[in-house]
Amino acid sequence: MLWAVVGATGTGKTALSLDLAERLAREGRGAEIVNADAMQLYRGMDIGTAKLPEEERRGVPHHLFDAVEPSEEATVAWYQPRARAVVDEIRARGNDAILVGGSGLYVSSVVFDFRFPPRDERLRAGLEREAEEHGAAPLLERLRALDPAAAAAVDARNPRRVVRALEVAMLGGEAQVVLPETPELWWPATRILGVGAPRAELVERLEARVENMWAAGLLEEVEALIARGIERGRTASRAIGYAQALAQLRGELGEAEAIAETQSLTRRYARRQVSWFKRYPAVEWLGAGELSAIRPA
Repeated sequence: MLWAVVGATGTGKTALSLDLAERLAREGRGAEIVNADAMQLYRGMDIGTAKLPEEERRGVPHHLFDAVEPSEEATVAWYQPRARAVVDEIRARGNDAILVGGSGLYVSSVVFDFRFPPRDERLRAGLEREAEEHGAAPLLERLRALDPAAAAAVDARNPRRVVRALEVAMLGGEAQVVLPETPELWWPATRILGVGAPRAELVERLEARVENMWAAGLLEEVEALIARGIERGRTASRAIGYAQALAQLRGELGEAEAIAETQSLTRRYARRQVSWFKRYPAVEWLGAGELSAIRPA
């Protein structure tokens, strides 16, 4: 069985996944957890991602945590084959795999059967050089000529996304990865558990979580990550909380501003997560800790 525990950040997915693994163990079924949080893939990014320490994992095997350095880039196209290989290995051992995370595209890449737009590293590197020299506007015009729909949908203020959309258009692919209306499961024996919380309660929890990140030493964590190249990592350096901590360390934001900006972006991200997972078919929605509501497999 492949389980997917999904939902917005701060809803209690981690705790429920551990409870589920222990319940399966009591039923005589081994279970192992597979990470589907894009930022928890990075080594050393612990406080800002609420990564569960090893000593709190209750003896349940965990996979794809701390898989890459913050100076490197883990994409969903990189993640999908690795996560599926881990799931296959878990199933070969006779255990259930529990996929846990709130990164919608990462979860979807494992649970559902769809492919990603084509890639060409050399082409993209050339387009990135053009964007650095001349800005994104000329690239956006080229994209508009090749794929007007993609040009209208892309975030024109984000050169990286403009470059990626133009790369795909030049390769003759579809620029957008969209969850189909009726997506097919990659593995038929799959159950999706959605963990939710009332909006007001979730906002309060997220506000407190961000404040606790700073109190727990996020700045010190980020200082240590600078030596490991986080500023060279295009994805890690832009992660919510980490980008603001870096700005604070550079003197561009005060602490109160960094915390407030992180809280605002976290609320916005949680809303996007809720919208993404509501589109999933056959989700069993639960509250935090409602393991008893899960019907037997």
